[in-house]
Amino acid sequence: MREVLAPRLLGRRVPLPLVGWLALVWVTLWGEVSPGNVLGGLATGLVVTWLLPLPILDPGIRLRPVALVRFLLLFGWDLVTSTVRVAYWVAHPGPPPTQIVRVPLHTSSESMTMMIMIALTTVPGTVIMEAYPRELVVHVLGLPGDVAEAVRADVAGLERRVVAAFGTRRDREELA
Repeated sequence: MREVLAPRLLGRRVPLPLVGWLALVWVTLWGEVSPGNVLGGLATGLVVTWLLPLPILDPGIRLRPVALVRFLLLFGWDLVTSTVRVAYWVAHPGPPPTQIVRVPLHTSSESMTMMIMIALTTVPGTVIMEAYPRELVVHVLGLPGDVAEAVRADVAGLERRVVAAFGTRRDREELA
């Protein structure tokens, strides 16, 4: 499949999807769809991708379907319960309880840390205030009392689920 999408041209791989994208940009910039513009865009895309090859990047993400389903189900549950909690505090008179919690992370992978941050920020009532290597500062809304340990446990569970669903073998070993 990779050979079809990136055939060799004079000894170098030329990624056809990127050539197509560059041709589309070329035609868009010229503002007119004509055979000359399309051929010029394809030729330009071929020359650019051949002269300036991009390195092969590994984003450090692997997809595991069973763990992904588990992650999505629990994430959906978090969305529902957090939405109800935030709606309650919006309708409730008086200021809602808020807390700022420092949460340690066990993974050093930037990809995994970013996915954890996105998942946390997507859930209503939580915001990432600061991010450090292996530590997040999280603002939590609507949980009464001293809930720092509960928040740390919830984030640790989220981290385990994210790494199980998307992490590399090294990420999973680091977490264990």
